[in-house]
Amino acid sequence: MILLPEVRGSWYRFSDMAKKKASKLSLVNEQIFQLRISLMLTKPLVWRRVLVPGTFSLEALHSVLQISMGWQMSHLYDFQIGKVRFAEPDEFDRTPVKSLGTKLSTALRGEKSFFYNYDFGDGWRHEVTVEAVTDRDRNLRYPICIAGENACPPEDCGGPSGYESLLEKIRNPKDPEHAEMMAWIGGFFDPLSFDPNRINSDLLWTIDWAVPNDQGLYIPFSGLPSDDDGLFS
Repeated sequence: MILLPEVRGSWYRFSDMAKKKASKLSLVNEQIFQLRISLMLTKPLVWRRVLVPGTFSLEALHSVLQISMGWQMSHLYDFQIGKVRFAEPDEFDRTPVKSLGTKLSTALRGEKSFFYNYDFGDGWRHEVTVEAVTDRDRNLRYPICIAGENACPPEDCGGPSGYESLLEKIRNPKDPEHAEMMAWIGGFFDPLSFDPNRINSDLLWTIDWAVPNDQGLYIPFSGLPSDDDGLFS
């Protein structure tokens, strides 16, 4: 009888160790989705390649896509996967929508491509292609952006046509709106810029992906106020 507490303690320690081992094993065997995101109807083409765990919710994937592309998380969005729309419920929805809390692996259901729409006013439409599904690489930190080209258009520039017009104006010093547009974008904009190192080390890897903020967003530096209007504002 005297040994009972010690035996029980040993059992609990064994149980905890077993749970931790199982948890580590599940991470090792976790599916990783290689996604290519292409911003449609833009010239030059803006695209990114990211690696995302299949256990990520679409809500978390939204933050991954926003950060990797260069958006500011300041507008509404949805996912169109097959015939199913995943979005925040709205009283004006004509058909039911699925929860953004759905895991990526569950939402895909074998689909090889889907659409991600951001800012319904400007109408930024992204085509997302599932290029591969692999096991977790223990040497990589997820999520991670591994490739891409060109800068994301500035927010609120009017969609693909507005972006094209903006580029024409800032490239031509003789355009009547050149000075105004240059001031609007802050004085400098390079449409060909892309830096995956900054995306990863300064943004994606500074986030606690376990818990979103009050707005359902995963943003860098969890100490930021929960009512922060945008990622870079």
